[in-house]
Amino acid sequence: MCGRFTLSRRDKEQLAHELGISVAELEGYRPRYNIAPTDPHWILRVKYEDRELLPARWGLVNSWAKDAKRAAQQINARAETLESRAAFKEAFRERRCVVPADGFFEWVGPKTARQPIWFHRPDSGFLLFAGLYEYWQSAPEQWERTFTIVTTDANDLMRPIHDRMPVILSEDGVDAWLVPKQEVTELRRLLAPPPDDWLIATPVSPRANSVKNDDPGVLEEVAAPGLV
Repeated sequence: MCGRFTLSRRDKEQLAHELGISVAELEGYRPRYNIAPTDPHWILRVKYEDRELLPARWGLVNSWAKDAKRAAQQINARAETLESRAAFKEAFRERRCVVPADGFFEWVGPKTARQPIWFHRPDSGFLLFAGLYEYWQSAPEQWERTFTIVTTDANDLMRPIHDRMPVILSEDGVDAWLVPKQEVTELRRLLAPPPDDWLIATPVSPRANSVKNDDPGVLEEVAAPGLV
């Protein structure tokens, strides 16, 4: 699964360039070091063949929902059931997106001493998660955009810690995932774990355990021999 992630880039112009969007679309952006379920974030989609960055809240709420109670339960969508689960199958066909990040967390150790592990690229590059988005009416005449992150089987790096991980798309995979009316066989091909050498695992500060902590110190590397 993916229960917490980061997007810690500080340079808006560089961020916009790497995402293929205009800097103006990043109005309100700030670096995030501990993004938690139901937090506001961003999604990338295609509109009229151009990439578009939009604000959205993490935790998919279906258009037919009367409230947002299930949002925290729908932060992830299993790749194997996207075509069958009522909560996700329409969005899988019609509303695919990419969730920009630069790392995500998993935890090891006993409940009394949980050690966060930050998974990220060795070159500090982007992680572009496959996602789905929805709109729901949170109040009369008021619509809110929400999203979920698609997960798949863990690769060899992740498997000792967790049996699931986010679907991480290559740049070519992003384009294929975002194409409207894409062939289902092509979409299925994309829903595989990334190569083992795409990521490294870094033990970081236990401050990441609390969602109240959202600052650069969260990602401070710590000595945790034998954990990864």
